[in-house]
Amino acid sequence: MRRPVAFAMALALSMLTFAVPAFACGGLIGPNGAVNLLRTTTFVGYHDGVEHYVTAFQFAGGGGKFGSLTPLPGVPSNVEKGGSWTLQRLIRETQPIKGVIAAPFAARNTAQDSVEVLLETKIDALDITVLKGGGAAVGEWATAHGFRLPADAPEVLDFYAERSPIFLAAAFDADAATARNQRIGDGTPVHITIPTANPWVPLRILALGKQANDPVTADVYLLTDRKPAILPLARGANGLTLAYDQGASKTLLADLRSDAGMSWVPANGWLSQLRIDTNAATLSYDLAVDVQGHSPSRVAAGLETPGSADPTPLALTLLAAAMAALIVIAIREQKRRPLPA
Repeated sequence: MRRPVAFAMALALSMLTFAVPAFACGGLIGPNGAVNLLRTTTFVGYHDGVEHYVTAFQFAGGGGKFGSLTPLPGVPSNVEKGGSWTLQRLIRETQPIKGVIAAPFAARNTAQDSVEVLLETKIDALDITVLKGGGAAVGEWATAHGFRLPADAPEVLDFYAERSPIFLAAAFDADAATARNQRIGDGTPVHITIPTANPWVPLRILALGKQANDPVTADVYLLTDRKPAILPLARGANGLTLAYDQGASKTLLADLRSDAGMSWVPANGWLSQLRIDTNAATLSYDLAVDVQGHSPSRVAAGLETPGSADPTPLALTLLAAAMAALIVIAIREQKRRPLPA
């Protein structure tokens, strides 16, 4: 696939059943049979203060309607159909075939008892709605619009609403997809453009509705101007590993730039591929990024709650400056003291 940005996780990220009698084991159950969610692939690109979120919602088997609910770090300026090859091109780059080559997440008031609809659009067989509201209000909206929420939905929605009250709801009609000649396993790419201080990728919501031991697998491609810093650390013990981490090739960037809606791709960039291979109980975090390579927000990563101590790069810089000033003062005072006789 060929497209770097930030929406490859949005539609397949959090799966809520839509107008169905039950939610089963991480799969989606539709009126006409089971619908299984395939491995999630997301592309998040960040350039000139804007996050581009690109994802493709894929299904295997079944019919009827189902949907997803995805938290966003801010209000999107645009939601459109993604390009045709961005995601495939990224996969080919990192897994080549042989022989071929606003400060987000600050403490927010989420006691809203109503939902504001910010945007509505239709992309192929997807009906997309961008919402603003607290966790309970978004849950009530989803229920009223045919989503059957799993038991852990209130806790998960509150977790995200405390950080950002913006959500993207996508209702997918498999029957409509069939009418459009979309084959089993095909995906609909969606591109969300979000102005934000730093990119952020929701991961915890991938475990929504799953049992503790159910597997959760996903790939996140991150394109930034320079090598970023990320939280949590991708060391494997928590199910997060850094599978690819190097400067993006000129060929890749040119290919990505040639896809629909991808003219924003810079001339130079750093490509990171993060893999999530864990179970639902372990996936208790999100992916926070600092594009300057400093200290990503622990609140954005889900490691601390809003309002708790969350040292930002500016705060750390000021602290370092203050310590340096104290050291200089101490040295000057030492020099002023007379030497003992």
